[in-house]
Amino acid sequence: MPPQPSHSDDLTSLRQALDHIPQGIAVFDAGLRLVTANQRYASLLELPEGMGAPGTPLFDIALHLGQRGDLGAGDPARLALERISQLTGAPLTVTQRPRHGGQTLEFHSSRLPDGGLVVSLSDVTARVEAERALELANHSLEGRVAQRTADLTRVNTELESARAKADAANHDKTRFLAAASHDLLQPLNAARLYTSTLIERAKLTGLADLANSIEASLTAVEDIMSALLDISRIDSGALKAAPAPVAARDLLKKIEVEFGPLARERNISLRIVATKATVQVDRSLVGRIVQNLVSNAIKYTTPGGKVLVGLRRRGNRMRLDVIDTGIGFNKDQHRLLFAEFSRLERGARMAQGLGLGLSIVQRLVTALGLTLELDSMEGRGSRFSLFLPATRTLAAPSAGIAPVDVNFGTMGLKILCVDNERSITEAMEGLLTHWGCDVRSALSLKQIDRERLLEGWYPDLVLMDYHLDQTSGLDAIEWLRHNLGGHLPAALVTADRSPAVRALAEERGIAVVTKPVKPAALRAAISGLANQGRSPIKRVV
Repeated sequence: MPPQPSHSDDLTSLRQALDHIPQGIAVFDAGLRLVTANQRYASLLELPEGMGAPGTPLFDIALHLGQRGDLGAGDPARLALERISQLTGAPLTVTQRPRHGGQTLEFHSSRLPDGGLVVSLSDVTARVEAERALELANHSLEGRVAQRTADLTRVNTELESARAKADAANHDKTRFLAAASHDLLQPLNAARLYTSTLIERAKLTGLADLANSIEASLTAVEDIMSALLDISRIDSGALKAAPAPVAARDLLKKIEVEFGPLARERNISLRIVATKATVQVDRSLVGRIVQNLVSNAIKYTTPGGKVLVGLRRRGNRMRLDVIDTGIGFNKDQHRLLFAEFSRLERGARMAQGLGLGLSIVQRLVTALGLTLELDSMEGRGSRFSLFLPATRTLAAPSAGIAPVDVNFGTMGLKILCVDNERSITEAMEGLLTHWGCDVRSALSLKQIDRERLLEGWYPDLVLMDYHLDQTSGLDAIEWLRHNLGGHLPAALVTADRSPAVRALAEERGIAVVTKPVKPAALRAAISGLANQGRSPIKRVV
């Protein structure tokens, strides 16, 4: 029978095993005397020879460390007792203690059921340094983040300030252009009215060509001013869309009224396809897009050609097509079409202009979030397709312009004209008188009242300027309706092209004619107002 291992052999084997552990380990009995410890324990604490022997009191080891200065400044015996209390004060403790030479030791102590104590320690210098480096890096990173945040905040503040200044400059520019355009369009309007009268009277005379040349020059000036003003409003964000259900026939009828005479004059067939569709759009801004597309189609179609305008349903959208048999263009020229002041060579030979119409179209299409497609073949014609949201909601009745009655001039209409520019009232009076109308004009409501212009004379309709000296044209029309009868037909004649003014006029059932006044548009407006009916006038001023 093999010999059984003795208790001393077991302790020897245990010590040999403990010596191969990288941590220092020491076991103390209930009286806190050393039972056993591995070599790593003594080496990490740098204990003198013999102090790691069994039976060594824990106090002696702690006192040695206190005398050496490992436990800090103070009385070594007191520091030793505090250290023992720290190790034995709880069932489990974890503490760290720096040593001379920059080392850091980590102690784990555990009380045994019999009151003894197990202490393990390890060198955690590398880990502590890594944590310290990470903390420094985090602190540095936080500092850099804070600095970058401060820099970004400063840059954003500067950008916001710059944007505010740019917005203010754009607003001022738009406001200036609006005011300037109004002041410039007023004399231009008078010139157009005088020229229209001259054209009417110069027919079949040698002055006809001269009058038509003056009219063409004035039209070119008006187109340039209108285009520049529109571009300024779009780029500055001053144009705000107000989508609403609109009967597509109203958009197309306006095109027929405005461009029908021009197409007939140029011997071009303008065909408007009837439709019952309703679209969800901003009536004024989409109308401006279609205006420019039809104007271009007529402008670049040779006499005898055709222009077709109509709508087709495409899914939940309506596609408004403007198709012509004009000069067309190739695919390489698409980009040039929408550039400001850019015109194709053949088009420039056919018609005057600055090449701003399609640039305005593109800006409006982008601002309204719509889609525009184009297809063309050089020498064969073009198709511009504008996609509009369809809706089944019924459109509000339009205060649109009725078709022109070419014989309206013999009807003897009584027309009251009010404008704060004397040159405009005189020009308007001359043109309307030549058309066979009975006209009275005034510069203000005060003049109407003071000179009793309406005493015994009741107008069939009123043509009213918007910017009067002491009130708006809309309020002036309301005043006249209150005093003459609520059914007094009226049109606002204004150089103010803002959607807000047009919307206010439509709310009150007032037509809008923009300055400079085109004779065809004025004829259409007067014809439409005359067709509204003639209610008896109940009161006089």
